[in-house]
Amino acid sequence: MGTLYRRGTRAMNDVVVAHAVENLTLHELKLFIRLLYRSSLTARSDLLFVFPSKTTAFDNAILQENDSFSKLVTQYGEKLSGNESSQSQSGFDPTHFMKVGKESREPIWGKKSRGNFSEEFETELTRPSYGSVVGFEVEELDPENSLSGFLDHVPMSLRRWACYPMLLGRVRRNFKHVMLVDIKEMLLLGDPLGRVRGQSPESVLVKVVTQLGKHGRKSPEKNRQKLAHPGIVMGGSRGVRRVSNAMLTDIVRASMQHKKKSPVTESGLFNQLIGNDFVLKNVNLIVSTESMPEVSSLVGSNRKTGSYLFTTNYTMIRRGNSNLDVSSMVMKHICSFPIDSMVYSDC
Repeated sequence: MGTLYRRGTRAMNDVVVAHAVENLTLHELKLFIRLLYRSSLTARSDLLFVFPSKTTAFDNAILQENDSFSKLVTQYGEKLSGNESSQSQSGFDPTHFMKVGKESREPIWGKKSRGNFSEEFETELTRPSYGSVVGFEVEELDPENSLSGFLDHVPMSLRRWACYPMLLGRVRRNFKHVMLVDIKEMLLLGDPLGRVRGQSPESVLVKVVTQLGKHGRKSPEKNRQKLAHPGIVMGGSRGVRRVSNAMLTDIVRASMQHKKKSPVTESGLFNQLIGNDFVLKNVNLIVSTESMPEVSSLVGSNRKTGSYLFTTNYTMIRRGNSNLDVSSMVMKHICSFPIDSMVYSDC
């Protein structure tokens, strides 16, 4: 079941489950993957995609980004072995992906390897270290479209919650920490899971954002509403499973109650759930009010190059509703560096 795009070098303790909504574009997918790969997160995590349906263009984009990432690690790894600076101003640090010594645990995805892993840039002390990349269609995880009996149309934002019981249930003994993330809405620049690694298995962290008014404008201060954002949920595997199961139950309950009334919305249900202490009594819920900015709020004097993304201390940001061509700005910055410009074919 699923498509293995890349087999990692070892078994990971964490997993990122990234879901795609129906209107996700190819450029949005590529930017999400590219920034994620350049962060340190995949040095400690497997990456699982959940798609409404698989397309050849998406498959090719993932494989292309995998290839570019491997070349990036190789090129910067060779530079590192030559005692040159390990990190470029482009924001890529290969030391995250170098593991000292040998690993005994095999990745859970794909066939077991035979013999020792070897790469051109591997030395006696270090070896490349990164997670597996696997893709699933919703039909594989929710074959009967279990919410279709309650809703006339089941958008991916709701159906994804019906996929998690099977997916997270199958890997519950393999991963200690889980992140659920919306590919279209979020960009991961660092390792947000660092916030929850020291917490209990029942811990779940959600982020609160300011509700925008009409036309994307912020409401007056006194009328602004803080809402938990369903596009990013992370924590111990046990806690995330409990939240996802509770969310699925709430979707079913709400759809039955609102069959002929107001439509069921993911954000509304998610915030009702987060505010229900009784339902989540077995979850150690952490509601973070720390700023999670949109791309547009970070744009300053470097907006033409996109370097603002690589100089921020944020581990995640929201794309938001800005008309900025983020992909072009980021690539203009990345392509200004010799190694990066050789690695990425679209430079």
